[in-house]
Amino acid sequence: MKIQLAEQEDFPGWLELASEVEELFGPMVDDPNFIQALEKSINRSSAFCVRENEGGPGSRLLGGMLFSSSHAPSYKIGWLAVSTHSRNKGVATALLNHILTLVEIPSEISVITFGEDNPGGQPARKFYRKFGFVPTSESVPDGPEGGSRQKFQLFLPRSDDRQS
Repeated sequence: MKIQLAEQEDFPGWLELASEVEELFGPMVDDPNFIQALEKSINRSSAFCVRENEGGPGSRLLGGMLFSSSHAPSYKIGWLAVSTHSRNKGVATALLNHILTLVEIPSEISVITFGEDNPGGQPARKFYRKFGFVPTSESVPDGPEGGSRQKFQLFLPRSDDRQS
């Protein structure tokens, strides 16, 4: 599975992907803040995607991730979504594994995901836990669709720190 940097030609595909997950994330396709974040991430080369059949820019997207390294070594996953027909096929795993190769060590990666009481968000919580992310007690506002949210963090120590 090939992870690629998103390009301007991918913009309609990102909006199509966003429309598939609005039930969980809340309205995005017509949200100027989401549009701005997407444009900014594409321009900064921090929007990663998996295209159908490893196609070129403008091909159908199987999944995408917005990732911020502007406060390295504290990183942030701003958005991660997989198309309905591509779930449980390793797309999200490939995206997360890719960004793990980009971070400095030691570091921390944070993501705001669905709260424990959000049934539709349980697969995302399980996914992040599988990678070692742990929930924090930091207060996070509810999502735009009204569902609870929770911050998860992954701490990546220097390899010599792991031995102690």
